[in-house]
This record gives sequence, C-alpha cells and structure tokens, in this order.
Amino acid sequence: MAARQDILDWCDDTLQVTNFSDYAPNGLQVEGCSKVERIVTSVTASFAAIEYAATQQADMLLVHHGMFWRSEPVTITGWKKQRIATLLQHQINMVGYHLPLDAHPKLGNNAQLAKRMGWIVEKQTGEQNLLNIGCLSETQSLTVVAAMLAHELEREPIVVGNNSKEIRKLAWCTGGAQNFFQQAIDEGVDAYITGEISEAQYHLANETGVAFISAGHHATERYGVQALGEAIKSRFGVELYCFDEQNPA
Repeated sequence: MAARQDILDWCDDTLQVTNFSDYAPNGLQVEGCSKVERIVTSVTASFAAIEYAATQQADMLLVHHGMFWRSEPVTITGWKKQRIATLLQHQINMVGYHLPLDAHPKLGNNAQLAKRMGWIVEKQTGEQNLLNIGCLSETQSLTVVAAMLAHELEREPIVVGNNSKEIRKLAWCTGGAQNFFQQAIDEGVDAYITGEISEAQYHLANETGVAFISAGHHATERYGVQALGEAIKSRFGVELYCFDEQNPA
C-alpha cells in the first residue's frame, strides 16, 4: 500500500508534467481514498473501465484519456455524472496523463509502440517532442509493415500508398496526430504511422509518395499507460490490473 500523493508526485516528476502545455488536466482528476493498494490501467476513463475498477476493488484508475477536456461543457450531467458518481461511490482515484505520457522517451505511447514493433528511435521532434523519427531494422514493403502492425495491434490499419513501396525511414505519433503528416514528410520519411486519418491525408499521401498508415487511436495508445502502471507497481509494490476494450476507433 502506498500514499496516493507519493504516487502522484512520482508520476508528475517522472513524466515531467510541468514541461507540457496540454488541453486536459494531468494528474488527479477525481479524488478517492488517500491510500492505494490496487491500480487498474485503461486507455480511457470509460464507464466500462470504471465498473471494472470497482469490481477489482481498485483504489486508483490510471488512464491516458481522462474526462475533462478544454472543449467540453463543464456541467456534470448525463454520462459524465454516471462516471463520476461511480468513482466517488467506490472512492476510486481517477488519474490521467495525456501529452506527457505520449512523449516520455521510455514509458510513453510513442516509445512503447516502437518497442513492440521493433522500430529504432532516432529522435523526438516537433510540437512538445510528440513526433518520433526512426527506422526499421531492415527495409520492408508497405504491405509487410501494415501486416506487422495489424498483427501486433489486433486491428486492420487504413493504408494509403503503394503496397510495394520500400519502407525504411519512419515517423510516428500515436493517437489523433494526423496533422503532423506534413512535418513527417518534411523529415524525408518513407511512411508515417498514427492512430487516425482525415480526408486531407489521403490526397497528401498520394501526391507526395509518402505512405500514411492509420492504425487506430485506441490501439496505438494501449501501451503507455500499461508501462506507467508497471513502473508504479515496481516502485511502490501495489497490485496492478489492466483493462482493455476492443475500441475500433
């Protein structure tokens, strides 16, 4: 068992939260009990994740996507009331880390995706170091790269580009980072991987010859919060459980 504040302080320091300008609060979002014995990790603080945390008698739900976003209404009604009421009923601390968890060079979503895929990280660049540049250990066709992603993430990606194109140099940013595509192109990569695609990226990929792979927002961001949870478990000796959903988006 560990003090909630000790865990929060360690996470804030490890993820260097104060270095980021974010559009969601990082850290404690809903306060529960002051001591933590069991933690559940989840990509998103969905009602399903909260119910699972309650079933596990967890003291903390640790997520990447919390519940409070700059563009949303501030009223606590409907689905948001239901989530918060359940957290408060079971005294579950809801803790979220957004951009700091994307960017961390070891625990972050980008780093963890690269680790699972065997990609070599060369540098972090762009807005708040969220864009990663690297390469494959050996050249592969676009078809093979997409198939490897599909196998690892258990989700068929959307691929725009010539399937026989040889891929060596990559750029990637997990989640909804399709707007970094032009910067990836400027870095001279063969392919860009992210979680979502908008209409414009189809044309940009075809016209520049740089392949675009949309591998799923949820799927590409499973692993950072799991790595953070494992690090907390190792540091504080808490019990750890992982909740996942087959979110197709």
